[in-house]
Amino acid sequence: MRTHFIAIGGAAMHNLALALHSKGYHVTGSDDAIFEPSKSRLEKRGLLPAEMGWFPEKITSDIEAVILGMHAKADNPELLKAQELGLTIYSYPEFLYEQSKHKTRVVIGGSHGKTTITSMILHVMHYNNREVDYMVGAQLEGFDTMVHLTDDNDFIVLEGDEYLSSPSDLRPKFHLYQPNIALISGIAWDHINVFPTFENYVEQFEIFIQKITNGGMLVYNSEDPEVRKVSEAATNPIRKIAYETPDYTVENGKTLLQTPEGPMPIEVFGKHNLNNLAGAKWICQAMGVDEADFYEAIATFKGASKRLEKIAENATNVAYKDFAHSPSKVAATTKAVKEQYPDRKLVACLELHTYSSLNPEFLSQYEGALDAADVAVVFYSPDAVKIKRLDDISAEQIADAFKRDDLVIYTNPEAFKEYLFGLKFDTEGIALLLMSSGNYGGLNFDEIKTLI
Repeated sequence: MRTHFIAIGGAAMHNLALALHSKGYHVTGSDDAIFEPSKSRLEKRGLLPAEMGWFPEKITSDIEAVILGMHAKADNPELLKAQELGLTIYSYPEFLYEQSKHKTRVVIGGSHGKTTITSMILHVMHYNNREVDYMVGAQLEGFDTMVHLTDDNDFIVLEGDEYLSSPSDLRPKFHLYQPNIALISGIAWDHINVFPTFENYVEQFEIFIQKITNGGMLVYNSEDPEVRKVSEAATNPIRKIAYETPDYTVENGKTLLQTPEGPMPIEVFGKHNLNNLAGAKWICQAMGVDEADFYEAIATFKGASKRLEKIAENATNVAYKDFAHSPSKVAATTKAVKEQYPDRKLVACLELHTYSSLNPEFLSQYEGALDAADVAVVFYSPDAVKIKRLDDISAEQIADAFKRDDLVIYTNPEAFKEYLFGLKFDTEGIALLLMSSGNYGGLNFDEIKTLI
């Protein structure tokens, strides 16, 4: 099958291109800029465009599927040519559905936790030598790509993102998958540029539940009040299973999960991750993995990339980076690290980087999010605010939003870096937590290893 990717360089798009190439498809693509690691990975498979830019002449009538990325605009020259020729154009999630419509589709949704839960499920399946197709939003240890597609596997596990499908398809991605088995981990207002009110955002999850096939299953986090509300209110003919955080203890910096066989040490930590684990357990059991095999496998799960990822440690200090940016995830991650290292000074640093987090109207959602930290630091770039064409925000607005008098605020990347390098790692036991979906204006996280 001949496929062409418009905006092939994106994290999700290039992984799908690699998956189709592995499946034997004839894959071509274009983009106006491609960065690492996408560039090297595409080049290795012979899929890197010879020249950056958009070339309508690449779009010919023998192309059977055009896959449109979010990075491409509605007036993209290649898209206009494909429309003119009457070619079949898919958004990323539409094409994934086409590839999986004859499989059992397992879709993991939620404002936070979905990447970790999807990763846990795939780890357990891989550990138990069970082959499944998948799409996950992070690079996983032991997996070559973030997308894997076959003709033979019975199950496909999909991370269900609630963001828009493509410039010409404004439906949330997870509305297109029509799951047989679904999970919702949490609902906390996000993507306010697309969903301007909380009620509008919650409605997307109500629609997601309605999209579950008749006779299917919904696994939901009963500890999240919004998740419980929308799940219990659903009237379509599906089976519902509620889950909650299992019992666990923390001893000497190690988390022990209570199991039928007694306490079991695990690599991940924090109440939110234990809650994620409980959801993953139900999904794995629905996919045919028994409880004992689940526990044996999950004991070796070290986490998804950028999700509470340990970057340095010695006898008295430790440093983590995490993708957390939404208020609820920031609060959960900060509490988790403090619980794991109660005797260390927790320095929690948050970069306000996303559209929502830099919006003055949304800032109040962060009240109390860093309260578990001994030292709370917020970094944001005024340039990023301008690039996103948002109203200016001041340090005073940020301090008022977090409701923390001792909040440390930086807007200059070099000043923030100097602050980190000035921390007294040699005399104090410090747990450093760096939370961002960006890089603090150019911080090299490998340099943090030299501090500890």
